[in-house]
Amino acid sequence: MDAGSPPAGNAATKADFLAFAHRLADFAAPLARHYFRTELPVEAKADASPVTAADRAIESLLRAEIRSVYPDHGILGEEEGGDFERPLTWVIDPIDGTKSFITGMPLFGTLIALVADGRPIVSVIDMPALSERWCGTGEAAWFGGRPARTSDRHLSEARLFATSPDIFAGRDSEAFARLSEAVGLRRFGGDCYAYGLLASGHCDLVVEAGLQIYDVMALVPVVEGAGGVITDWDGRALTPAFDGRVVAAANAGLHADALRHLRT
Repeated sequence: MDAGSPPAGNAATKADFLAFAHRLADFAAPLARHYFRTELPVEAKADASPVTAADRAIESLLRAEIRSVYPDHGILGEEEGGDFERPLTWVIDPIDGTKSFITGMPLFGTLIALVADGRPIVSVIDMPALSERWCGTGEAAWFGGRPARTSDRHLSEARLFATSPDIFAGRDSEAFARLSEAVGLRRFGGDCYAYGLLASGHCDLVVEAGLQIYDVMALVPVVEGAGGVITDWDGRALTPAFDGRVVAAANAGLHADALRHLRT
């Protein structure tokens, strides 16, 4: 291990793990920018979602760095898979928002989280094209080195985000429509960026469906650390067994109101 590497094994603390997550994001960002807005072949995965060489290169780089510093930790990534069989597991989404990435939209991010016994304990939401970054520990969150705090807005004035209306179907679509009618305004787009905006108080609700575990683990320490609440649509903590539906709210009262509208 070089002199700049974080402590490994039992000597590592939550602060060390967060510093390492930042280090991983620092490695990933230049690579993402290198590929961004270039002519990249786009392949369709088994679930029809797009993937590029950028996704694979970034995940491969981060996996190699994790293994070199924390060889006893597990790794779960969007492109190469993994599991939670080890007590500590790094969860990576190399490019969250690949559709934005391949269309030249800068609102894609790299998500990095460390999960301990099924719960994320530190994370980074990095936006390489914007040079913006949120991080969190569940107890606190930061944007660009300064504390991030959610808003105290109520439902009638809340600003609601979702990545796309296409992610909702059937009763989920009806539930989202009910909630949309109750808020102050609704916007689409942003992928993980919307959760950073929520952590900094710019929007107040993010409601989504059809997400995967690598899409959400990095969101939790940031949203909760900034004072927000993030659960599934039944109000349960997000765990590896969640059903793909997420509600993130700026405060507990707003979260309760959102759940009530989604359940009606």
